[in-house]
Amino acid sequence: MDLGQLVILPSNGGRFEVTVDGELIFSKLAEGRFPQNQEILDRI
Repeated sequence: MDLGQLVILPSNGGRFEVTVDGELIFSKLAEGRFPQNQEILDRI
């Protein structure tokens, strides 16, 4: 899979979130862990 664009935005409070076209597909705060690479690809 080729990504057209990847943007990393700084945040605070231990937040790590992955969004695709404005839709949240992973939240470290909600899951309590970092995602695996394949997990993100599967959710896209």
